[in-house]
Amino acid sequence: MDPILSRVVEALQPLPGVSALVLGGSRARGTAGPLSDYDVGIYYEPDAPFDVEALRSAIVPVVDDPSETVTQFGEWGPWINGGGWLHIGGTKVDLIYRDLGRVRDVIAEARQGRFSMNYQTGHPHGFCSAIWMGEVATCQPLFDPLGRIAELKGQTWPYPEALKKELIFRFGWEVDFAISNAELAARRGERTHIAGCAYRALSCLAQVLFALNGRYLINEKGAVTEAATYPITIAGLAEAQLGLWKDIGDGDHEGALRRLRGLSGSLRALLA
Repeated sequence: MDPILSRVVEALQPLPGVSALVLGGSRARGTAGPLSDYDVGIYYEPDAPFDVEALRSAIVPVVDDPSETVTQFGEWGPWINGGGWLHIGGTKVDLIYRDLGRVRDVIAEARQGRFSMNYQTGHPHGFCSAIWMGEVATCQPLFDPLGRIAELKGQTWPYPEALKKELIFRFGWEVDFAISNAELAARRGERTHIAGCAYRALSCLAQVLFALNGRYLINEKGAVTEAATYPITIAGLAEAQLGLWKDIGDGDHEGALRRLRGLSGSLRALLA
C-alpha cells in the first residue's frame, strides 16, 4: 500500500465506528497528476458513528502540522458532512465523512433513475446526489472488514439504465436553457452572468456525456476535459472549451455564445 495511505489506515482503522476506509478521487480512478491530493472516505453507520474527538486524537500524530484538524459532523454542509484538510509527508490529504445509511438510500434511488441536485459549498454546478453512488463505484477499499463497501459496489455496476436516461433528460434540456440565459445577459453586457451560464451549460453537457458513456461524474472539476476523451463525445470539445473561456475573457460574448451553440448542436446530434 502507498506509504501515506498506510499511515492513515493504521491510525484510523482501530477506531470504533469506522466501518470502512476508501481511497477516492483521481487517485482511485487512475487519473491523478503529480500534484493530485489524496481523498480518503471514512464510512460509518448512522446509528453507531465514530467519535470525532477520538478521530482527531488518532490523526494528529500522523499529520505534518498538529494544528490541522478534523471537523464535527455536518460542519461542511449536508452533502459533504465533514472531514479534514490535512498534510502528510508534504502531500495534501483530504478526509471525507460518509453516512452509510444515506449512501444506501441514494444508491437505491439512483438505480431507479431518481437523483437530486443540491446546493453545496465547493460545487458551483451543484452536488448531484448520484455522486455518492459514483464514489462507491470508483473507490478503492482500504479497510472494509465487514464487506459493506464491497456489497454497495455490487449495486453500482452495470451503470443503471434508468439513471442514464434521467441524467440525459434532465441535463440535456438544461444546456440550451443555460445558453439562452447567457444570450439574454449578453444583451445587457452582464459578464458575470454570462460566465456563470456558460459554466452551467458546460457542466450540464459534461453530465450528459458521462451518462452516455456509462461513467459516474464525481466532481465537475475537469469533467469537460475528461468527457472529451470518451468514446462517445463531441469532436473538438476540449479546444472549444478553451476557446470559449478565452472569448469570455476577451469580452467577445458573441464568439463565446457561438461556440456554446455549436457544442449544443453537436450534443443534440449525438442524442438523435
